[in-house]
Amino acid sequence: MLETDVLIVGSGPAGGAAALLLSTYGVPNVVVTKYAALSDTPRAHITNQRTMEVLRDAGIEDQVIAQATPQHLMGDTTFCTSLAGEELGRLHTWYTHPSRLADHLLASPSSICDMPQHLMEPVLASNAIARGTSFRFQTEYLSLEQDEDGVTATVRDRLRGDEYQIRSKYLIGADGGRSKVAEDIGLPMVGRMGVAGSINIVFEADLTKYTAYRPSTLYWVLQTGSDVGGIGMGLVRCVRPWHEWLIVWGYDIDGEPPDLTEEYARRIAHHLIGDDTVPVTIKSSSAWTVNHLYAETYHRGRVFCMGDAVHRHPPSNGLGSNTSIQDAYNLAWKLKLVLDGTAGPSLLDTYSAERAPIGRQIVDRANRSIGETARVFEALGLLSTDDPAQLRANMDARKLPTPEAEKQRRALREAIEFKNYEFNTHGVELNQRYVSSAVTPDGTPPPANPRDDELYHHATTWPGAKVPHAWVTRGAERLSILDLGGRGRFTLLTGIGGEAWVAAASAHGITAVTIGPGADYEDPYGDWARLREIGDSGCVLLRPDNHVCFRSATVTDDPSATLRAALDKVLGL
Repeated sequence: MLETDVLIVGSGPAGGAAALLLSTYGVPNVVVTKYAALSDTPRAHITNQRTMEVLRDAGIEDQVIAQATPQHLMGDTTFCTSLAGEELGRLHTWYTHPSRLADHLLASPSSICDMPQHLMEPVLASNAIARGTSFRFQTEYLSLEQDEDGVTATVRDRLRGDEYQIRSKYLIGADGGRSKVAEDIGLPMVGRMGVAGSINIVFEADLTKYTAYRPSTLYWVLQTGSDVGGIGMGLVRCVRPWHEWLIVWGYDIDGEPPDLTEEYARRIAHHLIGDDTVPVTIKSSSAWTVNHLYAETYHRGRVFCMGDAVHRHPPSNGLGSNTSIQDAYNLAWKLKLVLDGTAGPSLLDTYSAERAPIGRQIVDRANRSIGETARVFEALGLLSTDDPAQLRANMDARKLPTPEAEKQRRALREAIEFKNYEFNTHGVELNQRYVSSAVTPDGTPPPANPRDDELYHHATTWPGAKVPHAWVTRGAERLSILDLGGRGRFTLLTGIGGEAWVAAASAHGITAVTIGPGADYEDPYGDWARLREIGDSGCVLLRPDNHVCFRSATVTDDPSATLRAALDKVLGL
């Protein structure tokens, strides 16, 4: 029987990130996947700032940046009748509008990018293996039994055909949208699978002349039938500028599934490109379903699930792999501390308490985004008739010098602008505030976001929130506040007058950093002083995932006792 501390079932973004982080923290782990290789299709791709912060902490942000499409080539999102056809409008997306770019730069030391899954998975896996993870391909998970001391999983070697067992102290089910692990432990699910039908077509074609002058990750195509199934309308997605592409096209899930021949796929590609003379090489095609399903809790006993195993939704908003990697970031440090005896087992209960509400939020948000696409069709008069000639006439009517046409033009602008709720939801990505026993409240109410909470990030040190980003310096070195924390350890931040906090942190084995004139780090722009929401002598205690778990506005009468009480609560001691 093979033995390890943590067995991970699945090698996608969630499983790969869990393996990477556990190995980074020195936790022995084994990954099993029934497949012979990592993903060979570019399914998930948007990699948002919070995920890039996770990868920054793991020491691989630079490797992702080296392969990803950068932000400035992602955001001139176009709505059109085809790539070669009429353009209906554009929207600055992924925070490329000048005002949103400022928000983006202020929120994080890391930038959003486009890193397709078939490129991301090897980065996660290779670094996990280099740091100690044992990867077993063509090894299929069959079943599990758990007891008070651990989990015994039965797996099948698909090459040899034999079965054997792996004994672990904990098991992570990161086995995707039809998770057998989640099914075996009976996680309660809300929602349903198979809401709509979709087709992915991966192809190669030089589309430079239709795309490079309006660089974007996404080109949305409104044509007859593009509102059937799928994700709201036809999509041509750039995988690698400007020659690798992925099409998303819908089909009626209640009818016959499409026959995914190469001829069919090429016809759809030319249909959306709008130019049959462009040579198209079909790489693959596959059918899938839009889902609206989330788990109410993420674990049973010693078995934890993450990623698509517990939140299943369309790719709208680009939240899938991001949420999966962030699930792993939340759980990995907790497993580390429980396994080494620093924390009590109850710390692991906070994984569900903190991540399940996030999963529900992103499932609901992604599915709402599909429905909101109907406003574009309505503005163009495409929902009132099925006659192709009338559809074209309705679209062309917006060009007339009439009051009705002016109203139609305004409705189209407003409908496209409303898609900010799909492509610029900075708050959904960064405003995650955890409420659990791993956070010590300070008696203040949750801070109200002065702007739309889905669209805009609101930086705060309120316990449960991600620590705000601000640049601090030490000599010629410039670091983010987030760079001071992380790395699998707790970090205490204080200022001039907080020397007693530093002594208390040292006594409890906590890294302490002072920020201010002549301190460990300078705050040259005054940004940290504006964002920290405490006085110079107060403190902010960061968990290993850079979420605030305790803060004090000023120094207390007994900082050592105060800090010990906060740590004991977080650690479940």
